[in-house]
Formats: sequence, structure tokens, C-alpha cells
Amino acid sequence: MMMEKTRSEIAVSLFYEGCNCAQAVFCAFSDLTGLDSATSRKLSCGFGGGVSRLRELCGAVSGMIMVIDMLYGYSDVSDHSLKSAHYKLIQELCARFREAEGSIVCRELLGIKGSSEPYSPPRTEEFYRTRPCARLIALAAKIAEDYITEHPL
Repeated sequence: MMMEKTRSEIAVSLFYEGCNCAQAVFCAFSDLTGLDSATSRKLSCGFGGGVSRLRELCGAVSGMIMVIDMLYGYSDVSDHSLKSAHYKLIQELCARFREAEGSIVCRELLGIKGSSEPYSPPRTEEFYRTRPCARLIALAAKIAEDYITEHPL
């Protein structure tokens, strides 16, 4: 009997195929968001590297937030209680990530100071070996998947 892959496994596979951290997490849920792969990749492409290598909010966390926004977000911008409830939810999910990793900030997770140049380096064995990104992607996808499981659509 063949076991289905978890969202974390799918997300990590997408990362190893070349997706940035945000794309990997967001695209792992494309079947649930209803967006095709190309649209999902385009929508999330600027969030990799802590927002285009600015090393701010972790791309995996951004991807997780985008998944939850697509599935549980609000569109009525005049409903302040709905907006507040959604912000609370996102803060709680980010807190789960922070509790596990100590931060949600890309540069802190990578152990570097400041931002990087906008250049996207080639994905080499060294690149994958020296970065915690695959682990962070797996965690962010798991947090989103756990929430979806706990709160079915």
C-alpha cells in the first residue's frame, strides 16, 4: 500500500525542485486553494528570501500565511471583528513557528546580519546543505496542515 505524501514532504520536494521557501509551502496546498501551479508560483514568488532576499519575514512563514489567508481569510474589509479574529489566528500560527525555531525572521533563522543582494544563487549541494530552509519549510507546511485538519473547510 502506497502512503500519500504529507504537505511537508510535498513542500520540501518543491523546494528541491527550485521553488523558493514561500512558493514551496504555498504551492504544496494548490489543490486546496484552487489555484493552478503557475498562478501559485507567481503569487508567492516575491516572498522568498525573507521577501526578495531582504531577509525579513521567513518565506516559509509567508507561504504558510498565504495558505491560511486563501482558505480562511476575509474579504469584507469593513468587518473589524472578522479582521481582528484573522490577525489573531495568524499571530497564533506564527507563534507556533517561533516557539519551534526561535524566530520568524529569515536573517535570524539563517544566522546572518542585514539583507542580501537580490541575486538568487545557484542551487548546489552546498546551498542545500548549509541552509535550514528545508526544515523550516516542512515546519511551516505542517503548521498549516495541522490547522486545516483541526478546522476542516
